[in-house]
Amino acid sequence: MTARALMVAAPRSGGGKTTVTLALLAALKRRGVRVGAAKTGPDYIDPAFHAAITGRPGLNLDSWCMPPALLATVLQAAQQDVDLVVVESAMGLFDGLVAPEGARGAPADIAARFGIPVVLVLDVSGQGQSVGPIAKGFATWQADVPVAGVVLNRVASPRHARLTSGAVHAAGLPVLGTLLRQPGQPLPERHLGLVQAREHGGLTDWLEKLADKAEQELDLDAILATARPLPDLSHLLHGAGAQAAMLPPPGQRIAVAEDDAFSFLYGHLALFWRQAGAEVVPFSPLADQGPDPSCTACWLPGGYPELHAGQLAQAEHFKTALQHFAATRPVHGECGGYMVLGQGLEDAQGQRHQMAGLLGHATSFARRKLNLGYREATLQTDCLLGPAGSRLRGHEFHYASVLEPGADQPLAALTAGDGTDLGLCGGQRGLVTGSFFHVLARVPDLT
Repeated sequence: MTARALMVAAPRSGGGKTTVTLALLAALKRRGVRVGAAKTGPDYIDPAFHAAITGRPGLNLDSWCMPPALLATVLQAAQQDVDLVVVESAMGLFDGLVAPEGARGAPADIAARFGIPVVLVLDVSGQGQSVGPIAKGFATWQADVPVAGVVLNRVASPRHARLTSGAVHAAGLPVLGTLLRQPGQPLPERHLGLVQAREHGGLTDWLEKLADKAEQELDLDAILATARPLPDLSHLLHGAGAQAAMLPPPGQRIAVAEDDAFSFLYGHLALFWRQAGAEVVPFSPLADQGPDPSCTACWLPGGYPELHAGQLAQAEHFKTALQHFAATRPVHGECGGYMVLGQGLEDAQGQRHQMAGLLGHATSFARRKLNLGYREATLQTDCLLGPAGSRLRGHEFHYASVLEPGADQPLAALTAGDGTDLGLCGGQRGLVTGSFFHVLARVPDLT
């Protein structure tokens, strides 16, 4: 049977989408509903929380990076053996690039393309009846984005609940729950978002309490009733488009760094690599482990190496094993992985730590500068990511800066999502490549 789906969205970041999504997933799973989840946009932290509840890979749906056939393939994976897919929106519901229409990277693109109804989370702190016009505006802004109802978040009192609920009802929308304001921060955060699920020691207890709150303050039956069956995706799944947009496995056996310093590997990449017959073999640089010598490629994902630079610098076996591996087999580093492949990493206190030295650059977290946005990368050389000339789509999100550029061959020419030329990026030396760019998909060449 086809699963049903709903989207949890809001007017802006920080409005409570993740809290509501996790509360729904935890409470519905407790009820025996088989739940799956996905996150719009290129976020890699929230899907790990989804996975902690559902026991399924955290997946992303991005309308700018992924063509329709790949979106359908990811959504098909998300609904396998589940009753309900909860799609968590990134940013605000209609936020994205200016163009192209329907492929701006906006959560609304996904809702419209697949007919997914939206549960709108409104942070009503500091507001009363003004939430009514906001709710009505979102419900009527785009006809093919169905807003099914509203969850009021950070409600201060019963009187506040009556005022805000009345305004939403007057706007013609049902209220699907009122979450009372709680003191303190529900989940700790750091510079790239929430602290990772794997680092949250009290996650199980917190999720249980969140499920209790959902049972008490959300109308779970009404929320379930808003979900609609996903459309038949078969016409998109069996053509050449999805396969052409997938990043193929970089090897038959792929050594993937996986620990608190390296965890930002997109779930759909690992899932599709395995489906293509490849094996993903994890190892922990923080535990001073090197890539398995039997592997044919090594992938260092992004993460938080800047928080563990001292420990990584002392992981001599990891560095030596990685250097030996790279002499005969390809190694690629994304963002944090790229930083570790360089000569040195300067931590937040300005102390420099020696890294693997496989590329010539050095990076700093002390000299912070936000780099954030969609990117299209055109490879300048044949490498693990594909042949020269291949175009890849993804994003950058980091605060680190390059202290020393090194003299390596550049990996790719980079443009922003709006077409702005950003110049050359990354580096390639022998079989080693890396950049701050996170890849989500290839740009299909179907000519």
